[in-house]
Amino acid sequence: MFLAINEIRHSKLRYALVAGVMFLIAYLVFFLTGLAYGLAQDNRTAVDQWDASQIVLTEEANDNLNMSMIPRSTFDEIKADEKAILAQTAGVVTKEDSNEKINVSFFGIDPDQFLTPTITEGNLFSSDDEAVADHSVADEYGLAIGDIVQLAGSDKELKIVGFTEDARFNVAPVFYTSIGAYQEIRFETQDDSDQARINAIVIRGNIDALPDDLVATSITDFINELPGYSAQVLTFGFMIGFLIVIAAIVIGIFVYVLTMQKADIFGVMKAQGISSRYISFSVIAQTFLLAACGVLAGVLVTVGTSLVLPASVPFQINWLFYLILSMLMIVIAMIGAFFSVRTIVKIDPLKAIG
Repeated sequence: MFLAINEIRHSKLRYALVAGVMFLIAYLVFFLTGLAYGLAQDNRTAVDQWDASQIVLTEEANDNLNMSMIPRSTFDEIKADEKAILAQTAGVVTKEDSNEKINVSFFGIDPDQFLTPTITEGNLFSSDDEAVADHSVADEYGLAIGDIVQLAGSDKELKIVGFTEDARFNVAPVFYTSIGAYQEIRFETQDDSDQARINAIVIRGNIDALPDDLVATSITDFINELPGYSAQVLTFGFMIGFLIVIAAIVIGIFVYVLTMQKADIFGVMKAQGISSRYISFSVIAQTFLLAACGVLAGVLVTVGTSLVLPASVPFQINWLFYLILSMLMIVIAMIGAFFSVRTIVKIDPLKAIG
């Protein structure tokens, strides 16, 4: 380690360039990870809030919540530990006295069941003309409690009476409404009877009885089948994986070139009795220090960037992911340095002295 640190001090610019390349790659990896995680969470946070184990849909819906239509009376035919009605549809709303359109996802729920969101500000809806919204609409669009929003293509209006956190579905903020309000939004009817149509029944625990035309899907499978969710996760996953491999190759090449440039010096050191093991350890230690500094700088700059990003950018930091990625990049960079170790071992002291 002594030799490694002193070499870095002696050639500051050369090693700063190596650390700089590692920093740029690490920054890109961490930033893409934050975007990937943020996008994934924007697809599913409302579902995660259910804390449910299964969701019941029609067999023909193919795990698509919007395509599933179930009579509300079917709710009583399902025997389960705990169950709740869910009606969902996408929509576009505009703020009163404003032309700005907001894509939202409406969740029609029974306020007496477990799908009721945790209210962080205001109150729960108490009529078919009220709604509880995800707080992101306040951050991104300036909506506040008491504001009236109108459904696009309809005369239906909703008053925002409360806000909740982490309620987004398919990248859209969720508006929680009553089942009656959902019927007006989707079917333009005020039908709130047992024959009113809903989309799903969410289950906590086990199911003891289920009608033949319905299927129960685990929440994990349901999330994976959300439109675009798996494709996004896989795409970003491959991008991040390739970047880590590229980082290892780049650092390995840099260290190898630096080692070849110092071959004569290493030969003289070996002639003086310094072992190949000691020299090799110094090269690996250098790689560790350079990779660690680059990765640390990448994390710090990523965190700083997250503080200035607009609220509309789906960026979230997951420290567990960052820790794992940091360790991977450092370890793989050190593995790349082992190619230089092989070169050091083969250096002939006699040839180096001349």
